[in-house]
Amino acid sequence: MKEIIKLDNIKRNFIVGDEVVRALRGVTFTIYEGEFVTIMGSSGSGKSTLLNTLGCLDTPTSGEYYLDGVSVRTMGKNSRATLRNRKIGFVFQSYNLLPKTTAVENVELPLMYNPTFSTKARYDKAVESLVAVGLGDRLMHKSNQMSGGQMQRVAIARALVNDPAVILADEATGNLDTRTSFEILVLFQKLHSEGKTIIFVTHNPEISHYSSRNITLRDGHVIGDMKNEKILDAAETLAKLPKNDN
Repeated sequence: MKEIIKLDNIKRNFIVGDEVVRALRGVTFTIYEGEFVTIMGSSGSGKSTLLNTLGCLDTPTSGEYYLDGVSVRTMGKNSRATLRNRKIGFVFQSYNLLPKTTAVENVELPLMYNPTFSTKARYDKAVESLVAVGLGDRLMHKSNQMSGGQMQRVAIARALVNDPAVILADEATGNLDTRTSFEILVLFQKLHSEGKTIIFVTHNPEISHYSSRNITLRDGHVIGDMKNEKILDAAETLAKLPKNDN
């Protein structure tokens, strides 16, 4: 199996005043192509620091991080930004869409930094990505004309548009009601079934029932790493939920 992410004894310390805060204390795990992994942990567990490390937004104090076979820790800032743009699709809790900008324009953004795409190719790829998340009829809608669930789908389409090695989701259902959360989980399960590698960082334990593996952090350590032998079907759960009153 192909290793997409490999962490080897990752430590991350922060200096706060006179104190050293040890946010990650020797984290080691490997994530393989096609896994759907939830990373759980309460506030202060090191979850956010780990997310920033995985997303190449921060570099470890020590230890090695390999992303799709490339060693990240010793990279310069610019190389890291390029790697991040090509290899990682981000989905955030707050969507992070540009306001007053159409769905297509939002999804085109990661391709703006990729000189191999012409204007037309960029547009076509963005449309293809939006169709894949069920928004083929919302291409020209702006962020302020969409519901939370639709905005999160645009964010997922934007994460997919570069064909990244991994989709990194940070509390991606955190701002959504139960029904819309499950609609988004259905979409993540569909992407997983198509072979996408997904890392879903969350404090909601329910989500771990729908992923293939669950890593739990506490005080900067991995305290649990379990394969899910009985993955629940988000579509089945969704079908049993009451309809939203619109």
